[in-house]
Amino acid sequence: MCALTAGQRGRRVLVVEHANRVGKKILMSGGGRCNFTNTGTGPGNFLSANPHFCKSALARYTPSDFIGLVEKHGIAYHEKELGQLFCDESSKQIVRMLLDECAAAGVRIETGCSIGRVASGDGGFAVESACGTFAAQSLAVASGGLSIPSMGASGFGYELARQFGHTVLPTRAGLVPLTLSGTHSERLQDLSGVSLPVEAECNGQSFRNAMLVTHRGVSGPSILQISSYWRPGDDLRLDLLPGQDALAFLQAQRQARPAAELKSALAEALPKRFAQRLCEIWFDNKPMRRYGERELRDIAAQLRRWPLVASGTEGYRTAEVTLGGVDTHELSSATMESKRMPGLYFIGEVVDVTGWLGGYNFQWAWASGHAAGEAV
Repeated sequence: MCALTAGQRGRRVLVVEHANRVGKKILMSGGGRCNFTNTGTGPGNFLSANPHFCKSALARYTPSDFIGLVEKHGIAYHEKELGQLFCDESSKQIVRMLLDECAAAGVRIETGCSIGRVASGDGGFAVESACGTFAAQSLAVASGGLSIPSMGASGFGYELARQFGHTVLPTRAGLVPLTLSGTHSERLQDLSGVSLPVEAECNGQSFRNAMLVTHRGVSGPSILQISSYWRPGDDLRLDLLPGQDALAFLQAQRQARPAAELKSALAEALPKRFAQRLCEIWFDNKPMRRYGERELRDIAAQLRRWPLVASGTEGYRTAEVTLGGVDTHELSSATMESKRMPGLYFIGEVVDVTGWLGGYNFQWAWASGHAAGEAV
């Protein structure tokens, strides 16, 4: 995005890509259909130590702008849920669109080109690479974070930032499955594959979507979302009947099916195996008619705020994003240019701006890339 925007301004642009092909994370995203933006994107959908930083770039390159580009290239798309837009056919179409735009703008792309050393001088920057040494007035770093190292992710961008005197805020895995250990793992481990809607809440933030029980813990959209706000030791709660009045549900079940046991009543709203496990460990299972009002209130309260004691995350191996990164206080929010080194720009995931699940991180990539491309 940065390259094609700069190329359209008449700049002579080279993209140095260390992988053997461009856009690997685009290709794998959205199950191969690329969740390329979210129509509801706003500053509130991002985590950063400097929450105002992302506002300028997001305002100047919006989801509508990227959708216009997608439509210009005749790519069919659809909304899956919650403003998430996906290609009807393949994420390859998004990569091809960006490559075609780069080609039209005269952008040169070198793949399989690992970088050895970057130096600065009076004329700008010298980049030593496997493809030779390149000189340029401006250098834009779009190297991503540490997530999914099997795709080639590394800390190169952070090292480069430090080389030029930038602060790099502590990084950690985001949008990542949570792991359970000990008793907490034993209680759920054999329910692997069970999925149910929940509302996950931690540190004042909540997300309502599906949760999936795995062999090592829990995953699914609601868990991936809340993982970015959770740290080991934090209180994490799940509403197991999101959007429902748990007490009213239990009272209605007692009225309609007094002879049914609690596990059968809960199975009307929860997966059967999950409902059974709740009654084996957390609730006293008996016929509904034998529950007094106070007992039902206690059960309802637990269903609304069921504790999930996670021990950690699956880490960068499966994390969709990296939280933290280049400190935004040392960058221009309008252009992404370094305040410490003129001509140096940091864009995308390498910066301390991390989006929610659902196309927000791509929109930040497009917006920050466009902002820098207008200035380099």
